Amino acid sequence: MRVKSKVWVELEGEPVLGDAKVRLLEEIDAKGSIKAAASALGMTYRGAWAKLRAMEERLGERLVERRAGGPSGGGSTLTPLARELVRRYKAFREGINEYVDRRFEEFFYR
Repeated sequence: MRVKSKVWVELEGEPVLGDAKVRLLEEIDAKGSIKAAASALGMTYRGAWAKLRAMEERLGERLVERRAGGPSGGGSTLTPLARELVRRYKAFREGINEYVDRRFEEFFYR
């Protein structure tokens, strides 16, 4: 048997960060494009845009700097705040995973 847990962060009862949203931010950072990130995650551009917009609205801060296309092409980069939120969430999530694994062992294998 294995244990799984689902964790997300809310602000005023609305989800702001979770595994899927953090993966979206990481893919935007890696690909430099919301469209490419959405494609890599099997999402529509519209779906990725909606998740991103909801996060930004709830936080009241920009998470992605967007550059319109043109001769040099467009692109998207994470803001310093977004990078910090991703870093903190991943560290927090790792701690949660370790705790859940330990508790599972205590209750199911002792």
